[in-house]
Amino acid sequence: MAPSRLQFRKPPETGKWEVSEPRWRPRGRSGLSAEETLAGQSDADMADGGQTEPEQDAESKIRETRQRFEEELVHDSTDKYDSRDVERLLKDDALVDGYLTWRHFVVDDTLKMIDESLQWRKEFNVNDLTESSIPRWMFETGAVYLHGYDKEGNKLFWFKVKLHVKDAKTTVDKKRYVAFWLERYAKREPGMPLTVVFDMSESGLTNIDMDFVKYIINCFKVYYPKFLSKMIIVEMPWIMNAAWKIVKTWLGPEAISKLKFVSKADIQTFISPEHLPQHMGGTDQFKYSYPPLPDDDFQSPISENGPIVSEDESEVKDTESECKESLESSFNAELALRPKKVNFVDDGVKPDDLERQDSSSRLKGARKPLTTFKGTLLHVSPAEELSFGSRDTEKKCLIVLNSITKNQVAFKVRTTAPEKYRVKPSSSSCEAGASVDIIVSLHGGFQASPQDRFLIMAAEMEPGAGAGSSELAQFWKEVPKAKVMEHRLRCHVLESPKSILSNPSDSLSSTPTGDTQDLQTALMRLMASNSRLEQKLDACLWLQKVLLVLVSILMAFTLYSLWTS
Repeated sequence: MAPSRLQFRKPPETGKWEVSEPRWRPRGRSGLSAEETLAGQSDADMADGGQTEPEQDAESKIRETRQRFEEELVHDSTDKYDSRDVERLLKDDALVDGYLTWRHFVVDDTLKMIDESLQWRKEFNVNDLTESSIPRWMFETGAVYLHGYDKEGNKLFWFKVKLHVKDAKTTVDKKRYVAFWLERYAKREPGMPLTVVFDMSESGLTNIDMDFVKYIINCFKVYYPKFLSKMIIVEMPWIMNAAWKIVKTWLGPEAISKLKFVSKADIQTFISPEHLPQHMGGTDQFKYSYPPLPDDDFQSPISENGPIVSEDESEVKDTESECKESLESSFNAELALRPKKVNFVDDGVKPDDLERQDSSSRLKGARKPLTTFKGTLLHVSPAEELSFGSRDTEKKCLIVLNSITKNQVAFKVRTTAPEKYRVKPSSSSCEAGASVDIIVSLHGGFQASPQDRFLIMAAEMEPGAGAGSSELAQFWKEVPKAKVMEHRLRCHVLESPKSILSNPSDSLSSTPTGDTQDLQTALMRLMASNSRLEQKLDACLWLQKVLLVLVSILMAFTLYSLWTS
């Protein structure tokens, strides 16, 4: 079905332009939209070269925005912005589309937003923020960090409100600290939204800093458009209701719908127990500590100029060896269960032919990538995501590495879920100008999850270096981190196709489950509201008792005065 046509209309009562339906999706590095990539369209569908009308209209808006940006904002003030931000804006279609979408494709409003955002980036020197430029004590407090995922696969951005103390002397550093985390995530997971969690348990009025809260809101409203999935406020004390009413006025109509007030009883509507701390009723054993920076993906945090220097190398190597051993052991266990076969090879068959036959058999059924990331050492396909489904034909994905260096390149693949996936080869080397096919497959009864991630690491080897397993293991121990190229891939779960001739009884049987879940959610919210009302009632009763005591004292004093007179 063709995508719906975007319409700009001007209501007579408001006089402002509105967009009736989104017209365009961010495009990947290869020019394909995310939907085209994930759906796995055939080459014939992409070969027609035609553009749909929504794409043409959106691209015309992008061209107009860039042209006016250069003419009105950059022409007379070249030092107003960081040149790197200007260059990125003129090249990255997804970035401009993010600003346009957030401003309903009104170019005037979009330009104001771009101007404010780029000025902020230069003022805070965002492009050059590193771990060493932030005071160490801020990392040690653990008031702000990234960890875990919500049920939609969005990264969780935690704010421990009870650890925040308002102090005018440290306000600028705290703002740069938040910018460091956001920029770090934006470079690692471009285009992926965040879920902000304000953990307000054990917090009070002394922890509320309205200026800082407004800054955080502006980060998602102006500086990082389309980055906010939702903002969850957990266990907000009733005494802070007035403060959050003010916060709502800053959000705007688009962001208010993303604001979720929850208690411990209903937070699992948005976040699974395995990603919730124990004090919220979850099972996550994670405890923040520094160093290194918490990174539950691969324990190898990066910055703009490569891996962060202060990272604890021993912890990283231990984690790496554990992941590798888990991958290899699961693969060896599967091999051990297979019946051994004896192949009688004809003398006329060449070893190269056998190798090609083995490669073709391994690649059979694997989903071929359609997009490419162009790195400094390797070109990686696909560029952003591996797509898995529930059918047998959707349980294998292909990663293609193409070397662009003059020397041999060592590589290895790591995953956040080694118990689920078999990666073959997980560690090897690629000759200069050659390509390597890596098969990633689900094994056993496991299912892919949006929280799963893959990390591809590559480093250039010296001429004549050995490529055996022992040589590669020694190479990875000695190679400087600054020379390692890293690229991350997300996991996308394909939805099962809905059958046209579906059984009506199936849909009927599934209805009560949904209704039950809705009733449970409503009941939990009702219980949470009841708990808050009980707290307010207790406070009122306590106040009433105090007033009664005061009145009694006053009456006693009055009677004593009358008696003595």
